[in-house]
Amino acid sequence: MISLLIYQLISLLLLPVLLLALLIRSRKQIAYRQRLSERLGWVVDMRKGGIILHAASVGEVMAIKPVVEGILSSYPQMPLTITTFTPTGSAQVKKQFGERVQHCYIPLDNLLSVNLFLSRLKPKLLILMETELWPQLIHSSQRRKIPLLLINARLSQKSLGSYQKLRWLISPALKKFHRVLAQSEENRDRFISLGAIPERVSHSGNLKYDIHLTEALENKVDELRKLHIANHRVIVAGSTHQGEESLILKAFMEVKELYPDLLLAIVPRHPERFDKVQDLCQQQGLSVARRSQNDEINEQTDVWLVDTLGELLAFYGIADICVVAGSFFDVGGHNPLEPALFSKPIIVGPNMVNFTDVCEQLLRAEGIVQLESNQQLQHQLQHLLGARDEAKSLGQNAQLLLAKNQGAAKRTQAEIEQLINL
Repeated sequence: MISLLIYQLISLLLLPVLLLALLIRSRKQIAYRQRLSERLGWVVDMRKGGIILHAASVGEVMAIKPVVEGILSSYPQMPLTITTFTPTGSAQVKKQFGERVQHCYIPLDNLLSVNLFLSRLKPKLLILMETELWPQLIHSSQRRKIPLLLINARLSQKSLGSYQKLRWLISPALKKFHRVLAQSEENRDRFISLGAIPERVSHSGNLKYDIHLTEALENKVDELRKLHIANHRVIVAGSTHQGEESLILKAFMEVKELYPDLLLAIVPRHPERFDKVQDLCQQQGLSVARRSQNDEINEQTDVWLVDTLGELLAFYGIADICVVAGSFFDVGGHNPLEPALFSKPIIVGPNMVNFTDVCEQLLRAEGIVQLESNQQLQHQLQHLLGARDEAKSLGQNAQLLLAKNQGAAKRTQAEIEQLINL
């Protein structure tokens, strides 16, 4: 209890600092300045008494899609509120689910904001995801007898060491969950070692395997293919971060000397960097077409800058090779299963700590190429472009692994049905 009191005091003292940080960030992305009242727990014009499901940003929103569809199907009259932290996550909620769900920003984790938030929504169930462990939100929910569910729970070995230093705070929070559904047995053991009650923790699989090729997605891929790319071989670099574009562009330009028909589609992770990435490409003398402006893709186009939201998955569908970024520096990587859906050869960098289990499974299945150093990117791109049979085999192996490991959404749905009736 003393640990929580310390946290409550610190979080209240930091509240002005956090609000100032949001305002500073809004210089680059104005959406961070909007709806600030929601960050303080004040939500309006929203139905009460349903389920709250928190998905921090775009990747998490995409991962929960099968869970959301299951909830909407089973409980069509019950309000479902999806919370995010980022504006891009908010935009993705609207794009994926429209008016079928409610959206608001998750409140900053302090006593006043959280209690106001819960008072306004009065949820019957609170679902958190992966490593979103907010001590005040968890404590206040338990005090109000709101069942707590942690889904798709993951904790890398590196993160475990950091969390152990905060065990005084994290362990009591984990004990308050009714159920913890871990991505793997290794993740299950890590959560138990942090203080989760063993009988409440189970291995349910990874929701990110539960992606499917829908008719709408197929139509989007077909639409992209018609945009004059028939004469190009396409490399898609997905979810790139600062510093990675320079690395990828250098490798691309070297390989393009051997394969003049190459087109590079770059999908930056953060919208506020779109213009900077365009400038970087043009500084290298490359011809850039912007997706948002419907620029023509012709034989002179070198780079297709995907400056839109929610289209990465479809772009993987038109690729000859997929480079999953966030893996070349200390970000920890992004989801390599998305290109696997389309049976595409996948290259990732050395740092995949956010997807350690998935990456290890793909490596064992010979469904991915993981570089030992960033300098190997040019060589691997050149190799796979020339070894089409090997590239095809990589993609097929990845797709087969994806199919074998699906089912986490159904297991998650079963737990939701049990907890909603408590």
